[in-house]
Amino acid sequence: MSTNPLLEDFTTPYESVPFDKIELEHYMPAFKESIEKARKEIDNIASNSITPGFSNTIEALEYSGHQLDRVASVFFNLNHSHTNDDMQALAREVSPMLTEFSNDIIMNEKLFARVKLVYENKAKFRLNVEQEKLLTDRYKSFVRSGADLDEEKKAKIREISKELSKLTLQFGENVLAATNNFELHLSDKKDVAGLPDGILEAASALAKEKEKDGWLFNLQFPSYVPFMQYADNRELREKMFRAYSSRCFNDKFDNQKVIHRIIELRLAKVKLLGYESYADFVLEERMAKSADKVLSFLNELLDASMPRAKEEFKELQDYAKSLGADFELQRWDWAYYAEKLKTEKYDINDEITRPYFELERVKKGIFDLAGKLYGLQFKLNADIPKYHKEVDVYEVFDSKGEFVSLFYADFHPRSTKQGGAWMTSFTDQYMIGEEDFRPHISIVCNFTRPTATKPSLLTFNEVTTFLHEFGHALHGMLSKCTYSALSGTNVYRDFVELPSQFMENFAFRKEWLDEVAEHYETGEKIPSELVQKIIDSANFLSGYSFVRQISFGLNDMSWHSVKEPIIEDVSAFENKAMASTELFSPIKESCMSTSFSHIFAGGYAAGYYGYKWAEVLDADAFEAFKENGIYDKATANSFRKNILEKGGSEHPMDLYLKFRGKEPSIDPLLKRSGLK
Repeated sequence: MSTNPLLEDFTTPYESVPFDKIELEHYMPAFKESIEKARKEIDNIASNSITPGFSNTIEALEYSGHQLDRVASVFFNLNHSHTNDDMQALAREVSPMLTEFSNDIIMNEKLFARVKLVYENKAKFRLNVEQEKLLTDRYKSFVRSGADLDEEKKAKIREISKELSKLTLQFGENVLAATNNFELHLSDKKDVAGLPDGILEAASALAKEKEKDGWLFNLQFPSYVPFMQYADNRELREKMFRAYSSRCFNDKFDNQKVIHRIIELRLAKVKLLGYESYADFVLEERMAKSADKVLSFLNELLDASMPRAKEEFKELQDYAKSLGADFELQRWDWAYYAEKLKTEKYDINDEITRPYFELERVKKGIFDLAGKLYGLQFKLNADIPKYHKEVDVYEVFDSKGEFVSLFYADFHPRSTKQGGAWMTSFTDQYMIGEEDFRPHISIVCNFTRPTATKPSLLTFNEVTTFLHEFGHALHGMLSKCTYSALSGTNVYRDFVELPSQFMENFAFRKEWLDEVAEHYETGEKIPSELVQKIIDSANFLSGYSFVRQISFGLNDMSWHSVKEPIIEDVSAFENKAMASTELFSPIKESCMSTSFSHIFAGGYAAGYYGYKWAEVLDADAFEAFKENGIYDKATANSFRKNILEKGGSEHPMDLYLKFRGKEPSIDPLLKRSGLK
């Protein structure tokens, strides 16, 4: 009988995942065996005859299910970054199994009784801060999952959880399918007028892959975004926009019923737990604490940014008219005229800067930045197995040569990968006794591909995205916690974006740009005047950008603040939620909610505001670096010790106060964005 690599000890370097040995048929047997193994571990804890204590109950729970966690991590990470129809079908089969097992743990009365007893007697255990945080989180996770409910309500929560796990998977699968389903094939040169040579070369290569002539464009960001920025053909821009903005809306991948059911089930679940809305439930465990505070925060930002956004809208409308546009600006016009106006005002655009941001050079610059701030060194290791040939794997060491982490980097789009960019982990950091188990961290992106004549040349937005995801990666890599449940990015959702958005600040600093930006052909350093233009143009249309992000947060909060199931049309509900932020005339054929994976397939439900919340933190935090020098070792060390290493082992505001010495102010964000 052949062995299953997922069930064996990994003999690879650093016990990394042996991707080269794992086949699809290995997953289901691995899941079944790992669930049974974890079930026995849970039963042993629950039936322990020794009086419940922190070690034999809370820590024992924390260290149980290790094999299952490993199998699930590998499977679901690949289901996002390198999937296929068979893997998606398997995910639909596996997810309810895992939900059922999770419910079995939560609903285990003997187990909960032990956890509750430890929690109620925590004073006598003399716990440190991290131990007390783990105990409190574990106890709350039981209560917030229904462990204190009667049997009838527990049974209802079980069924709701299983159905929700299927629906969120289905939502994400539909978005990927709808994104892959659209292609714009062009063969007439006049239809691609305005598009830069590099974009046309990439589109030509894409067409050749599909055995077509001419140029092929799709809805993946490296294709879609430049088309909307540069294509002179307004009708084709409209066609692309309508395809993108109507994904999973009145098409064969329709997510409208899925949304209604997800909202209905989330509401039903939290009502069983005694909450009026899903937002009330979620925000109880966030820095913001309440829906009222979130809405007050978003509306404060809206009041600060909407006047500027309206001015910017009028300016762009007037500018378009000066170029002969005899129509009211529509959404498919915004990026096109914005790019032209930016070029005219600042003599800068993506195609001017792109030659200076060759991916390999940017990667080195970001690695060097991590070296300057935290003493990290990155060493490529081709012997470590990877799940796709395009993935690079690095060993990460500290300044003393001690191993810190593995770092996987997966940069380019493909039909098997979900859109966007994200950081994840194959193994989180944790400790057992004195042994520190170091993490295996990954970032997955959809950056511009190399072509036959050019390497991968990034837009400035892709540079900031790289910095953003790398900030998350540092949060995972530098973790120094005892428990994996509290390590790395296992923090409050409205705190998790602080390390990532903090890193974006360096993209607008002359010191860093001077070091990283170099022309891919000539080797010429980026001209100082071009650096200044990047800095000067940082707040171009910042009011509009603010309002757009706020609109997403308000949409999210509206869906999750309802107190009764929604029967209203998805598009109508969305339009009402975002009405206060609207600058354009509505388009009835488009709907962003049906592809809003962050809140319907990811972990940001009632939490999308967290991006803006964390921007307040990151702008305030970077003020310390501006005051002391952006590479100041002492400041960087404080940020590392008090933020990056601590994960969720303490309350985030306590951690922030230790770093900054004061609570964050909204002023640095408004000033940085040119709104104050």
